[in-house]
Amino acid sequence: MNASQKISGNIPSWAHTPVVLIVLLVGFSLVGNAQNKDVSAVPPQFEIAGSQALKINSSITGQEYVLHVNLPQHYSDTSKTFPVVYLLDSQWDFPLVTAIYGDQYYDGFMPSTIIVGITWGGENPNYDKRRAFDLTPTDNGQPTQFGNAEKYLSFIKREAIPFIDSKYRTNKNDRTLAGHSFGGLFTLYALFTEPDLFNRYIAGSPAWAWDKSSLYKYMEKFSKINLSHPIKVYAFMGEYEDVPGFEKLAASIRDCKIKGLELETQIVKGSGHAGTKPEGYNRGLQYSFKRLSLYIDRKILEQYVGEYEIGPQMKARLELEDNQLVGIVPGSPKMTIYAETEKDFYIKGSLLNIRFQKDKTGKVTGFQMERYGGESFINKVE
Repeated sequence: MNASQKISGNIPSWAHTPVVLIVLLVGFSLVGNAQNKDVSAVPPQFEIAGSQALKINSSITGQEYVLHVNLPQHYSDTSKTFPVVYLLDSQWDFPLVTAIYGDQYYDGFMPSTIIVGITWGGENPNYDKRRAFDLTPTDNGQPTQFGNAEKYLSFIKREAIPFIDSKYRTNKNDRTLAGHSFGGLFTLYALFTEPDLFNRYIAGSPAWAWDKSSLYKYMEKFSKINLSHPIKVYAFMGEYEDVPGFEKLAASIRDCKIKGLELETQIVKGSGHAGTKPEGYNRGLQYSFKRLSLYIDRKILEQYVGEYEIGPQMKARLELEDNQLVGIVPGSPKMTIYAETEKDFYIKGSLLNIRFQKDKTGKVTGFQMERYGGESFINKVE
Protein backbone atom coordinates (compact mmCIF):
# COMPACT_ATOMS: atom_id res chain seq x y z
CA MET A 1 0.00 0.00 0.00
CA ASN A 2 1.45 3.35 -1.04
CA ALA A 3 1.12 6.64 0.76
CA SER A 4 -1.88 7.78 -1.30
CA GLN A 5 -3.67 4.57 -0.48
CA LYS A 6 -3.03 5.01 3.21
CA ILE A 7 -4.51 8.53 3.14
CA SER A 8 -7.56 7.54 1.09
CA GLY A 9 -8.06 4.59 3.35
CA ASN A 10 -8.75 7.00 6.26
CA ILE A 11 -11.49 8.87 4.36
CA PRO A 12 -15.07 7.55 4.57
CA SER A 13 -16.43 6.13 1.33
CA TRP A 14 -19.06 8.88 0.96
CA ALA A 15 -16.33 11.51 0.77
CA HIS A 16 -15.07 10.13 -2.55
CA THR A 17 -18.17 11.57 -4.24
CA PRO A 18 -17.04 14.66 -6.20
CA VAL A 19 -20.19 16.68 -5.39
CA VAL A 20 -19.70 16.08 -1.68
CA LEU A 21 -16.09 17.22 -1.87
CA ILE A 22 -17.11 20.42 -3.65
CA VAL A 23 -19.73 21.15 -0.98
CA LEU A 24 -17.15 20.62 1.77
CA LEU A 25 -14.65 22.92 0.06
CA VAL A 26 -17.28 25.63 -0.41
CA GLY A 27 -18.29 25.29 3.23
CA PHE A 28 -14.71 25.61 4.43
CA SER A 29 -14.30 28.66 2.18
CA LEU A 30 -17.38 30.34 3.63
CA VAL A 31 -16.19 29.67 7.18
CA GLY A 32 -12.76 31.06 6.34
CA ASN A 33 -14.25 34.21 4.79
CA ALA A 34 -16.48 34.74 7.82
CA GLN A 35 -13.50 34.40 10.11
CA ASN A 36 -11.50 36.85 8.00
CA LYS A 37 -14.35 39.35 8.15
CA ASP A 38 -14.51 39.05 11.94
CA VAL A 39 -10.78 39.66 12.20
CA SER A 40 -10.76 42.64 9.86
CA ALA A 41 -13.87 44.30 11.30
CA VAL A 42 -13.07 47.44 13.32
CA PRO A 43 -14.87 47.38 16.68
CA PRO A 44 -16.66 50.55 17.78
CA GLN A 45 -14.62 53.00 19.82
CA PHE A 46 -15.25 53.12 23.56
CA GLU A 47 -16.19 56.47 25.05
CA ILE A 48 -16.39 57.46 28.70
CA ALA A 49 -20.06 57.99 29.53
CA GLY A 50 -20.95 61.58 30.34
CA SER A 51 -17.77 62.97 28.76
CA GLN A 52 -17.19 65.50 26.01
CA ALA A 53 -14.15 66.75 24.07
CA LEU A 54 -13.86 70.46 23.26
CA LYS A 55 -11.16 72.16 21.21
CA ILE A 56 -9.75 75.54 22.20
CA ASN A 57 -7.11 77.62 20.42
CA SER A 58 -4.92 79.70 22.70
CA SER A 59 -3.91 83.18 21.64
CA ILE A 60 -1.42 83.16 24.54
CA THR A 61 0.59 80.05 23.61
CA GLY A 62 -0.38 79.84 19.94
CA GLN A 63 -1.34 76.18 20.37
CA GLU A 64 -4.52 74.16 20.08
CA TYR A 65 -5.68 72.24 23.14
CA VAL A 66 -8.38 69.68 23.80
CA LEU A 67 -10.44 69.79 26.99
CA HIS A 68 -11.96 66.49 28.09
CA VAL A 69 -15.01 67.19 30.25
CA ASN A 70 -16.75 64.65 32.45
CA LEU A 71 -20.07 65.82 33.91
CA PRO A 72 -21.37 64.46 37.23
CA GLN A 73 -24.38 62.21 37.60
CA HIS A 74 -26.82 64.93 38.68
CA TYR A 75 -25.65 67.69 36.36
CA SER A 76 -29.19 67.92 34.94
CA ASP A 77 -30.28 69.60 38.19
CA THR A 78 -30.14 73.20 36.98
CA SER A 79 -30.37 74.59 40.51
CA LYS A 80 -26.83 73.42 41.32
CA THR A 81 -23.31 74.51 40.50
CA PHE A 82 -20.35 72.15 40.72
CA PRO A 83 -16.68 72.24 41.75
CA VAL A 84 -14.15 71.56 38.99
CA VAL A 85 -11.02 69.42 39.01
CA TYR A 86 -8.56 70.50 36.30
CA LEU A 87 -6.33 67.57 35.34
CA LEU A 88 -3.06 67.88 33.43
CA ASP A 89 -1.89 65.27 30.89
CA SER A 90 -5.46 64.27 30.12
CA GLN A 91 -4.28 62.17 27.17
CA TRP A 92 -3.07 59.61 29.72
CA ASP A 93 -4.81 60.24 33.01
CA PHE A 94 -8.40 61.30 32.22
CA PRO A 95 -9.83 57.73 32.21
CA LEU A 96 -8.00 56.95 35.48
CA VAL A 97 -9.11 60.06 37.36
CA THR A 98 -12.73 59.92 36.18
CA ALA A 99 -12.88 56.31 37.40
CA ILE A 100 -11.36 57.28 40.76
CA TYR A 101 -13.81 60.16 41.05
CA GLY A 102 -16.75 57.79 40.43
CA ASP A 103 -15.60 55.51 43.25
CA GLN A 104 -14.96 58.39 45.66
CA TYR A 105 -18.35 59.91 44.86
CA TYR A 106 -20.12 56.58 45.43
CA ASP A 107 -18.41 56.27 48.83
CA GLY A 108 -19.43 59.80 49.78
CA PHE A 109 -15.90 61.25 49.90
CA MET A 110 -16.40 63.65 46.97
CA PRO A 111 -19.33 65.85 45.97
CA SER A 112 -20.75 65.90 42.46
CA THR A 113 -17.78 67.30 40.53
CA ILE A 114 -16.89 68.29 36.96
CA ILE A 115 -13.59 66.78 35.77
CA VAL A 116 -11.76 68.78 33.07
CA GLY A 117 -8.71 67.15 31.50
CA ILE A 118 -6.32 69.33 29.49
CA THR A 119 -4.27 67.92 26.62
CA TRP A 120 -2.77 69.02 23.33
CA GLY A 121 -4.63 69.16 20.02
CA GLY A 122 -3.62 69.36 16.41
CA GLU A 123 -2.72 66.51 14.08
CA ASN A 124 -0.74 63.69 15.73
CA PRO A 125 0.50 65.77 18.69
CA ASN A 126 3.82 64.76 20.20
CA TYR A 127 2.72 64.66 23.82
CA ASP A 128 6.20 64.13 25.26
CA LYS A 129 7.57 67.14 23.43
CA ARG A 130 4.63 69.45 24.05
CA ARG A 131 4.29 68.68 27.75
CA ALA A 132 8.04 69.17 28.27
CA PHE A 133 7.65 72.65 26.79
CA ASP A 134 4.42 73.73 28.50
CA LEU A 135 4.86 72.19 31.95
CA THR A 136 8.40 73.33 32.80
CA PRO A 137 8.86 76.77 34.42
CA THR A 138 12.46 77.28 33.27
CA ASP A 139 14.17 76.40 29.99
CA ASN A 140 17.30 74.61 31.30
CA GLY A 141 19.31 76.41 28.61
CA GLN A 142 17.05 75.13 25.80
CA PRO A 143 14.34 77.77 25.28
CA THR A 144 12.82 76.10 22.21
CA GLN A 145 12.16 72.88 24.12
CA PHE A 146 11.39 73.92 27.70
CA GLY A 147 10.24 76.76 29.92
CA ASN A 148 6.74 77.72 28.71
CA ALA A 149 4.94 77.21 32.06
CA GLU A 150 4.24 80.91 32.59
CA LYS A 151 2.31 81.16 29.31
CA TYR A 152 0.64 77.79 29.82
CA LEU A 153 -0.62 78.83 33.27
CA SER A 154 -1.83 82.10 31.76
CA PHE A 155 -3.72 80.06 29.14
CA ILE A 156 -5.39 78.03 31.88
CA LYS A 157 -6.26 81.13 33.91
CA ARG A 158 -7.35 83.50 31.15
CA GLU A 159 -8.72 81.15 28.48
CA ALA A 160 -9.43 77.57 29.62
CA ILE A 161 -11.15 78.37 32.94
CA PRO A 162 -13.35 81.18 31.53
CA PHE A 163 -14.20 78.89 28.59
CA ILE A 164 -15.36 76.12 30.94
CA ASP A 165 -17.18 78.59 33.20
CA SER A 166 -19.10 79.94 30.18
CA LYS A 167 -20.29 76.50 29.08
CA TYR A 168 -20.99 74.69 32.36
CA ARG A 169 -22.53 75.47 35.73
CA THR A 170 -19.29 75.66 37.68
CA ASN A 171 -18.65 76.81 41.22
CA LYS A 172 -16.19 79.59 40.45
CA ASN A 173 -14.89 79.52 44.00
CA ASP A 174 -14.06 75.82 44.07
CA ARG A 175 -11.29 74.59 41.76
CA THR A 176 -8.62 71.88 42.00
CA LEU A 177 -5.45 71.43 39.93
CA ALA A 178 -3.87 67.98 39.63
CA GLY A 179 -0.80 66.80 37.74
CA HIS A 180 1.93 64.16 37.77
CA SER A 181 5.69 64.23 37.03
CA PHE A 182 6.22 67.36 34.91
CA GLY A 183 2.54 67.92 35.70
CA GLY A 184 3.37 67.71 39.41
CA LEU A 185 6.16 70.24 38.90
CA PHE A 186 3.73 72.55 37.10
CA THR A 187 1.12 72.10 39.85
CA LEU A 188 3.60 73.31 42.48
CA TYR A 189 4.71 76.13 40.19
CA ALA A 190 1.03 77.18 39.90
CA LEU A 191 0.68 77.02 43.69
CA PHE A 192 3.72 79.25 44.20
CA THR A 193 2.85 81.81 41.50
CA GLU A 194 -0.98 81.78 41.33
CA PRO A 195 -2.14 80.55 44.76
CA ASP A 196 -5.50 82.30 44.44
CA LEU A 197 -6.45 80.43 41.27
CA PHE A 198 -7.23 77.07 42.88
CA ASN A 199 -8.40 75.82 46.28
CA ARG A 200 -6.61 72.48 46.06
CA TYR A 201 -3.37 71.35 44.46
CA ILE A 202 -2.53 67.66 43.94
CA ALA A 203 1.09 67.12 42.86
CA GLY A 204 2.15 63.58 42.00
CA SER A 205 5.83 62.60 41.81
CA PRO A 206 6.74 66.22 41.04
CA ALA A 207 9.93 66.76 39.04
CA TRP A 208 11.13 69.14 41.75
CA ALA A 209 14.82 68.81 40.79
CA TRP A 210 14.20 70.23 37.31
CA ASP A 211 16.85 72.70 36.13
CA LYS A 212 18.96 72.71 39.30
CA SER A 213 15.88 72.77 41.56
CA SER A 214 14.73 76.09 40.10
CA LEU A 215 11.32 75.49 41.71
CA TYR A 216 12.73 76.72 45.01
CA LYS A 217 13.09 80.30 43.77
CA TYR A 218 9.33 80.42 43.19
CA MET A 219 8.74 78.95 46.63
CA GLU A 220 10.82 81.74 48.17
CA LYS A 221 8.50 84.40 46.72
CA PHE A 222 5.47 82.34 47.78
CA SER A 223 6.68 82.27 51.38
CA LYS A 224 6.18 86.03 51.66
CA ILE A 225 2.53 86.22 50.57
CA ASN A 226 -0.80 86.16 52.39
CA LEU A 227 -3.40 83.76 51.06
CA SER A 228 -6.83 85.09 50.14
CA HIS A 229 -8.46 81.75 50.96
CA PRO A 230 -7.50 78.41 52.59
CA ILE A 231 -5.59 75.98 50.37
CA LYS A 232 -5.07 72.24 50.60
CA VAL A 233 -1.99 70.67 49.00
CA TYR A 234 -1.48 66.93 48.56
CA ALA A 235 1.86 65.67 47.23
CA PHE A 236 2.92 62.06 46.71
CA MET A 237 6.03 60.16 45.63
CA GLY A 238 6.89 56.52 44.98
CA GLU A 239 8.96 54.50 47.44
CA TYR A 240 11.60 53.87 44.76
CA GLU A 241 11.93 57.51 43.73
CA ASP A 242 14.04 60.23 45.36
CA VAL A 243 12.23 60.15 48.69
CA PRO A 244 14.84 62.23 50.61
CA GLY A 245 14.63 65.02 48.02
CA PHE A 246 10.82 64.90 48.11
CA GLU A 247 10.75 65.05 51.90
CA LYS A 248 13.14 68.02 51.84
CA LEU A 249 10.78 69.77 49.43
CA ALA A 250 7.77 69.09 51.69
CA ALA A 251 9.68 70.34 54.75
CA SER A 252 10.61 73.53 52.89
CA ILE A 253 6.94 74.18 52.04
CA ARG A 254 5.95 73.67 55.68
CA ASP A 255 8.76 75.97 56.79
CA CYS A 256 7.12 78.78 54.81
CA LYS A 257 4.47 78.77 57.58
CA ILE A 258 1.81 80.13 55.26
CA LYS A 259 -1.39 80.78 57.20
CA GLY A 260 -4.29 78.88 55.67
CA LEU A 261 -2.12 76.32 53.86
CA GLU A 262 -2.54 72.62 54.66
CA LEU A 263 -0.01 70.14 53.28
CA GLU A 264 -0.35 66.36 53.30
CA THR A 265 2.25 64.03 51.77
CA GLN A 266 2.36 60.34 50.94
CA ILE A 267 5.06 57.85 50.00
CA VAL A 268 3.39 55.20 47.86
CA LYS A 269 4.80 51.89 49.03
CA GLY A 270 6.16 49.46 46.46
CA SER A 271 5.85 51.99 43.65
CA GLY A 272 8.12 53.64 41.14
CA HIS A 273 7.40 56.83 39.22
CA ALA A 274 4.42 56.18 36.95
CA GLY A 275 2.80 53.64 39.25
CA THR A 276 2.12 56.23 41.95
CA LYS A 277 -0.83 57.69 40.07
CA PRO A 278 -3.70 55.32 40.99
CA GLU A 279 -3.01 55.35 44.73
CA GLY A 280 -1.82 58.97 44.83
CA TYR A 281 -4.74 60.48 42.94
CA ASN A 282 -7.17 58.34 44.93
CA ARG A 283 -5.87 59.52 48.30
CA GLY A 284 -5.21 63.02 47.02
CA LEU A 285 -8.80 63.58 45.96
CA GLN A 286 -10.10 62.02 49.16
CA TYR A 287 -7.91 64.29 51.29
CA SER A 288 -8.59 67.40 49.22
CA PHE A 289 -12.36 67.05 49.56
CA LYS A 290 -12.35 65.86 53.17
CA ARG A 291 -15.54 67.01 54.85
CA LEU A 292 -15.89 68.88 58.10
CA SER A 293 -16.81 67.01 61.27
CA LEU A 294 -18.12 69.61 63.70
CA TYR A 295 -18.98 69.54 67.35
CA ILE A 296 -22.68 70.38 67.72
CA ASP A 297 -24.32 71.46 70.97
CA ARG A 298 -26.15 68.59 72.63
CA LYS A 299 -29.41 70.58 72.87
CA ILE A 300 -29.47 70.89 69.07
CA LEU A 301 -28.76 67.19 68.57
CA GLU A 302 -31.50 66.18 71.02
CA GLN A 303 -34.09 67.63 68.60
CA TYR A 304 -33.13 64.99 66.04
CA VAL A 305 -33.42 61.97 68.35
CA GLY A 306 -36.39 59.76 67.53
CA GLU A 307 -37.88 57.33 65.02
CA TYR A 308 -38.04 57.94 61.29
CA GLU A 309 -40.05 56.07 58.68
CA ILE A 310 -37.56 54.93 56.05
CA GLY A 311 -39.90 52.56 54.20
CA PRO A 312 -43.16 50.63 54.35
CA GLN A 313 -43.38 49.16 57.85
CA MET A 314 -39.70 49.99 58.42
CA LYS A 315 -38.38 52.51 60.88
CA ALA A 316 -34.92 53.75 61.80
CA ARG A 317 -33.97 55.38 65.05
CA LEU A 318 -31.53 58.20 65.76
CA GLU A 319 -29.95 58.27 69.20
CA LEU A 320 -27.22 60.15 71.04
CA GLU A 321 -24.02 58.45 72.16
CA ASP A 322 -21.20 60.54 73.65
CA ASN A 323 -22.72 63.67 72.13
CA GLN A 324 -22.72 62.03 68.69
CA LEU A 325 -25.74 61.10 66.60
CA VAL A 326 -25.96 57.42 65.66
CA GLY A 327 -28.40 55.72 63.34
CA ILE A 328 -29.95 52.33 64.10
CA VAL A 329 -31.60 50.43 61.25
CA PRO A 330 -32.97 46.92 61.86
CA GLY A 331 -30.59 44.31 60.45
CA SER A 332 -27.74 46.77 59.85
CA PRO A 333 -24.68 47.86 61.86
CA LYS A 334 -24.99 51.03 63.91
CA MET A 335 -23.94 54.11 61.93
CA THR A 336 -22.09 57.13 63.30
CA ILE A 337 -23.54 60.34 61.84
CA TYR A 338 -21.17 63.29 61.43
CA ALA A 339 -22.13 66.97 61.39
CA GLU A 340 -21.12 69.34 58.62
CA THR A 341 -23.44 72.10 59.90
CA GLU A 342 -26.17 72.24 62.53
CA LYS A 343 -28.61 70.85 59.94
CA ASP A 344 -26.41 68.90 57.52
CA PHE A 345 -25.07 65.46 58.45
CA TYR A 346 -23.44 62.50 56.71
CA ILE A 347 -21.92 59.10 57.28
CA LYS A 348 -18.42 58.07 56.22
CA GLY A 349 -17.74 55.44 53.57
CA SER A 350 -21.08 55.70 51.77
CA LEU A 351 -23.01 58.37 49.92
CA LEU A 352 -25.64 59.22 52.52
CA ASN A 353 -26.33 62.87 53.27
CA ILE A 354 -29.17 64.13 55.41
CA ARG A 355 -30.52 67.63 55.99
CA PHE A 356 -32.97 68.07 58.84
CA GLN A 357 -36.09 70.16 58.31
CA LYS A 358 -38.47 71.89 60.72
CA ASP A 359 -41.99 73.25 60.52
CA LYS A 360 -43.02 76.81 61.33
CA THR A 361 -43.11 76.04 65.05
CA GLY A 362 -39.51 74.82 65.02
CA LYS A 363 -40.42 71.15 65.39
CA VAL A 364 -38.26 68.67 63.43
CA THR A 365 -40.47 67.03 60.78
CA GLY A 366 -37.85 64.77 59.20
CA PHE A 367 -34.86 64.98 56.90
CA GLN A 368 -34.09 65.14 53.22
CA MET A 369 -31.90 62.13 52.40
CA GLU A 370 -29.53 61.95 49.45
CA ARG A 371 -28.19 58.59 48.36
CA TYR A 372 -26.48 57.37 45.20
CA GLY A 373 -29.83 56.46 43.62
CA GLY A 374 -31.51 59.81 44.32
CA GLU A 375 -33.21 61.83 47.04
CA SER A 376 -36.25 61.30 49.29
CA PHE A 377 -37.84 62.87 52.35
CA ILE A 378 -37.88 60.78 55.52
CA ASN A 379 -40.63 61.65 58.02
CA LYS A 380 -40.03 61.79 61.74
CA VAL A 381 -42.76 59.69 63.40
CA GLU A 382 -41.75 59.95 67.07
